[in-house]
Amino acid sequence: MLNIIFQQKTSQVGGALALACFETQNLSEEAQVFDQAQQGLLKNALKTNRFKGKKNEILILTAPSHTTYSRIILFGLGKADALSIETLQDAGGTLIAALRPTPDTNLEIHLGALTANRYKASDIAAHMAFGAQMRYWRFDKYRTKEEADKKPALQSVAVILPEAEMARKTHEPLEQVAHGVCLTRELITEPPNVIYPASYADRLQELKKLGVVVEVLNQSDLEKLGMGALLGVAQGSTREARVVVLQWMGGKKDQKPLAFVGKGVTFDTGGICLKPSAGMNDMKYDMGGSAVVAGLIRALAGRKAKVNAVGVLGLVENMPSGSAQRPSDVVKSMSGQTIEVLDTDAEGRLVLADVLWYAQDRFKPELMIDLATLTGAIGIALGEHYAGLFSNDDGLCDHLRKAGECVGERLWRLPLGEKYDNEINSDIADVKNLGPRGKGGSITAAQFLSRFVNNVPWAHLDIASVTWSDKGLAIAEKGATGYGVRLLNQFILDCHES
Repeated sequence: MLNIIFQQKTSQVGGALALACFETQNLSEEAQVFDQAQQGLLKNALKTNRFKGKKNEILILTAPSHTTYSRIILFGLGKADALSIETLQDAGGTLIAALRPTPDTNLEIHLGALTANRYKASDIAAHMAFGAQMRYWRFDKYRTKEEADKKPALQSVAVILPEAEMARKTHEPLEQVAHGVCLTRELITEPPNVIYPASYADRLQELKKLGVVVEVLNQSDLEKLGMGALLGVAQGSTREARVVVLQWMGGKKDQKPLAFVGKGVTFDTGGICLKPSAGMNDMKYDMGGSAVVAGLIRALAGRKAKVNAVGVLGLVENMPSGSAQRPSDVVKSMSGQTIEVLDTDAEGRLVLADVLWYAQDRFKPELMIDLATLTGAIGIALGEHYAGLFSNDDGLCDHLRKAGECVGERLWRLPLGEKYDNEINSDIADVKNLGPRGKGGSITAAQFLSRFVNNVPWAHLDIASVTWSDKGLAIAEKGATGYGVRLLNQFILDCHES
């Protein structure tokens, strides 16, 4: 994790200096003071460049030789009256990205008494620092031959402002959320020969040191519970299934828990309905929903959230073999409902069917939210900028969408209904795991899940198109994004913590 320091005065230890600018070319007070001391350096640079101070814009200048800095960076915050948490976090991430190719080991962000919209200087500082930490994360575990001059050199960021102590306090819980996001990214990025059901469950044991109760249900436990849908997916693999239950009980004893359920297919070949080889390597992140649940519980425990929350992760590997389930098999779920398996590559909903039922049956939660990289169809419908949202509760939907807008992890609600439900009626069982091919695939998948939640307020987030980014984001390098941790943490802050 990137070392962040909040202080009232500059230490002038060299490295880069970052100063804010609003659209259009409206230097912050701190930048104006610096500009006057440097005989109009910044204003002259603005005249000769296309930099306008828009969101995520960066202008890098070589620092005058008489200063202690190596370079001066102007970063844009857009229009002052439209400043948002998302803009601030993106600005912090964009600064880190700009420094990646440089040898600078230190960065000073001079904010002074900067305020805009409804945000105080301490809020601005804390959220920029959080964005910087998010972008700083990099998965280097298996790099053995990277040249020294290509490795990121940055080691610390100092944010300079009068309200340094207040900024530090505001940032403390955000840093714990960053730890949760980074755990999610790490789990998603690990290769499938490292993260599989048993090793995944072992990895989560480390959450115990934060006060999380970690329980692992093994193959025999799942058989006794009657999780035939989940076990049917796992039966083609030599690696046995697991269900991991994470409990963070930071709220009142009589408070019903919030239940978060995650699809954890640690590798998805498609089973007997084998996927094409092109792109199958991406299927290591088919456990992305479970990783978000783990990261969320890590964040809640780290910041000592005053809420009762349980995470239930269904962990399987979907492989083709002589023991794999076949298209047209019928399995019996924990709920007692029978499922005709028409497509073994529609496996995530089978896993979730049992885990959703287990979560609501055991914990009697106030609500349930599941996350899954469930369908490729959601990417066709929404692209890479929204996750799909399905729910049986309008109020829950509204709260989730509001939280997503706040942090920049956006949701778009799609319909459920009787006509879609009729499309998954089976001729020989209670339900089939596939609707009409090529028609509303994300909707019929969600409709399938709705049969296993009873009347519990429930939302399903299909995150298949936002879990991994081939281009990278302002706060994430190319790869795992950690989408969902910040959204759900904000949802809990807004609606379930006093």
